[in-house]
Amino acid sequence: MYSPIEPYDQGMLNVGDGNEIYWEVSGNPAGKPAVIVHGGPGAAVSANWRRYHDPEAYRIVLFHQRGCGRSTPDAGLLETDLSANTTQHLIADMELLREHLSIEKWQLLGVSWGSTLSLAYAQQYRERVSELILFAVTAGRRKEIEWITRDVGRVFPQEWERFRDAVPEQDRDGNLAAAYAELLADPRTREKAARDWCEWEDTHVSLDPKYQSNPRFKDPVFRMTFARLVTHYWANDCFLPEKDDLVEQAHLLEGIPGVLIHGKLDVSGPLETAWELHKNWPGSDLVVIDEGHGGLDMLAQAIAATNRFR
Repeated sequence: MYSPIEPYDQGMLNVGDGNEIYWEVSGNPAGKPAVIVHGGPGAAVSANWRRYHDPEAYRIVLFHQRGCGRSTPDAGLLETDLSANTTQHLIADMELLREHLSIEKWQLLGVSWGSTLSLAYAQQYRERVSELILFAVTAGRRKEIEWITRDVGRVFPQEWERFRDAVPEQDRDGNLAAAYAELLADPRTREKAARDWCEWEDTHVSLDPKYQSNPRFKDPVFRMTFARLVTHYWANDCFLPEKDDLVEQAHLLEGIPGVLIHGKLDVSGPLETAWELHKNWPGSDLVVIDEGHGGLDMLAQAIAATNRFR
């Protein structure tokens, strides 16, 4: 990673519907624009995300998606309405931010959910994207959500039964993300539901022997925001119409250079999605490494990709 740097510009952008998103810019003001698209939904970004690009070569944009991090209002608050927090809203926010910063075209670096959002943005605004660098790749498909909330329980049966049994019995054979979303909207059950959800999140990404538990899940504020946004999106198939399957539509990205980086030990997001994207996306490169859903080798490959495109 590059040395730590501080932003030279930052602010809050009014994106409508009562929402403001936090943004910052670091690196070279005259450099090649690149935007970090964080995971979750709801994971926000830390200062370390400024260190994946050469600050002499890049103008590095970070932002917090609606409802999380320093953006307002906080999705973890019981009174926060999430009806205006959808994938299309986030895509529109990215476009508004690009225009606000007077950027003609930018490189997208997306991780996990951020790779889904990056794909959706790029397929809608391909003329605004110079390159895509995606790691721990997901595409928001129903079968991916069913896998991560139900099918991967075959690998972690004891932990999954605890996860399933934390919802009312009548909901256990249905949409588990939706069941948790209801629990998280109830002041009587929301704290336990956030802990149970994040405990499962920590489990299904843990196959990599080098994995360490996510320390942010110990923070009750982060835990609630994260759990509420993830369940909101997964309960609604990430607000992606079935006809607009991002993998099947990957041919729309022809002409945009792309690097897909994925771990063969990623049991929560199997390699299948990155593989199918690569096959459908002419000109993309697929890098498979011996890690799970993230890790130092994956970050090194992402930095190598930003260096390649600088």
